Amino acid sequence: MGESVDDGGEQLELTLGPLYHVVVGIFGEREFIGALSPGYLTTLGYAGFIPRSLDEALEKRATCASEPVSAHMNTDHIDVGEDFSDTQLAEIFLHHRVLIVPIVDKGRVTGIVTREDFTRALAQRLLALS
Repeated sequence: MGESVDDGGEQLELTLGPLYHVVVGIFGEREFIGALSPGYLTTLGYAGFIPRSLDEALEKRATCASEPVSAHMNTDHIDVGEDFSDTQLAEIFLHHRVLIVPIVDKGRVTGIVTREDFTRALAQRLLALS
C-alpha cells in the first residue's frame, strides 16, 4: 500500500506493508528519476546517454506510470526512532545519501523527515545565531 505525503507541493511516497504500516520501501525524487532512466542509478552512474531534453525520455518511459512502485522503490532504507537527534539525522543525510528518513515508533511509521526540511531548519538555526 502506498501512502503519499504532501511536502509543499512535492509528492513523496512511502510504501508501507499492509498489516503493520511498516516501511518496506521509499519512492521519492531519486527513485522517480531512476524509473524514467533505468540503469542510471545502478549501472551507468552518468547521464550522458540521456537526450538534451527529457521529453524523449518521458515518451520512451511513459509506460513506467503503470508499473508497480515496488519495481522502483528503494528497499534499502534507513529509519529513526521518535527520540532521534539532529546529529543522527545529519549523519544519515550525509553518509547514506537518502532524501527521506521515516520516523518509526514500535514498528509503525509516525512521520518523515526530508533532507530539504532538515536543511532548511538547520539553516534557520544558523541564521538565528548570527
